[in-house]
Amino acid sequence: MCKADYLRGSIPKGHLMKKPRLMLLSVAAGGLALVAATFTAPIHQACAQRAQMSFAEDVVPIFKGYCVTCHEPGGQGLAESGLDLTSYDGLMKGTKFGPMVIPGQPDSSNIIVLIDGKAKLRMPFGHKALPACLRDTIYSWIFQGAKNN
Repeated sequence: MCKADYLRGSIPKGHLMKKPRLMLLSVAAGGLALVAATFTAPIHQACAQRAQMSFAEDVVPIFKGYCVTCHEPGGQGLAESGLDLTSYDGLMKGTKFGPMVIPGQPDSSNIIVLIDGKAKLRMPFGHKALPACLRDTIYSWIFQGAKNN
């Protein structure tokens, strides 16, 4: 179908207008998608845009409430693993089996593996799992570089 067919009278008048409208609609939709993509953050930056996590204000209270009773001097967790969660240095030292935190890499950090229950042993040992929001806090802190702040 072309304009010549319309001029000869073999194509109804409204039929030719459907294609330009469809094309205009397609161009408009594509333009909106491009503009939206420009103003939205890429997915890989979504976690980085969360509020800055603080070791002292966000992570330490979790450790004090769920972990320190075992992972402190004289505690069974410290005796068995070597992990001391009473200080930043103790956490970053890791265990006698290896590091617990790899700054910027929460999925590779053993502490996340343990609190998410992805190992044979889930922490806190013998207790309910940490609530998701608390696991997310530790995950975000590690993702943001696991700073001593």
